[in-house]
Amino acid sequence: MNHSVHTMDQNTRSIGDIISQTHQLTPDQVKRILDYQAANSVMFGEAAIALGYVKDSDVLWALSQQFHYPYASNDRDKLSPELVVAKNPFCEVAEQFRVIRANLIANQASNSPRQGKPVFAVLSPSTGEGRSFYVANLGVSFSQLGGRTLIIDADLRNPRQHQIFDCTAEAGNGLSGVLSGRGELKIIRPVDALTGLYLLPAGVRPPNPLELLHSPSFEMLLQELSTKFDHIIVDSPACDSYADAGVIAAKTGSALVIGQRNGTRMKDMHTVVKNLKKVGAQIAGVAINR
Repeated sequence: MNHSVHTMDQNTRSIGDIISQTHQLTPDQVKRILDYQAANSVMFGEAAIALGYVKDSDVLWALSQQFHYPYASNDRDKLSPELVVAKNPFCEVAEQFRVIRANLIANQASNSPRQGKPVFAVLSPSTGEGRSFYVANLGVSFSQLGGRTLIIDADLRNPRQHQIFDCTAEAGNGLSGVLSGRGELKIIRPVDALTGLYLLPAGVRPPNPLELLHSPSFEMLLQELSTKFDHIIVDSPACDSYADAGVIAAKTGSALVIGQRNGTRMKDMHTVVKNLKKVGAQIAGVAINR
């Protein structure tokens, strides 16, 4: 359904007003909702759902409008199931990402070498531990704060962000093209409804990924982008496969380490943390993916 923009500021209106106008409910339908609401001691939205006038996603959209909360209601069915925070921003998993987001902001404010701006790499000891899933959902979560959030896919070996956000056709040269001098910087806005979220895809897989990431160009690019975005999250390859992750963490200056419950050995997590300290990267946090 196409949700139009209303002339009155949404945060001055009740949920009932927003739902009624958006779905063009008749006075009789509104009265039935109010009667059901009073009789069953429920909220207006719950009553409207129970009577079949709206769906639960319509009520969530109305809430998001009232509180100016970015919500991709029209795009939900098109989004990857991995984009939990975008598809269902009010679920328990999304709330956990908000908790991680808050902890990262608090940590970065006191420890970041980039003047408190959250610029960090997301690392994992091995493949299949949910690193790219975390990057994508943290990116969405940060974008919902307002401001501008950028996801950089620096996994030049096996990039996934362009697949998660379904923007393969727009990926172009991406990061590899910029670092090799083959292409200009082209940043994508992958989800129309999330106006504050941007993506720099990995681009074409190069034959020399480590050298490109080691180059001064990568650090200069991060410095430039940190002046244009409020939050930057960088995806990376698994630590046990390539040296890329340590280089990326050293360039960003901060890292979030992801492990998998009942899958990642604590010994491997400790090794990653120890190696990060060797390259001078701050530990932004450690998270276990269920």
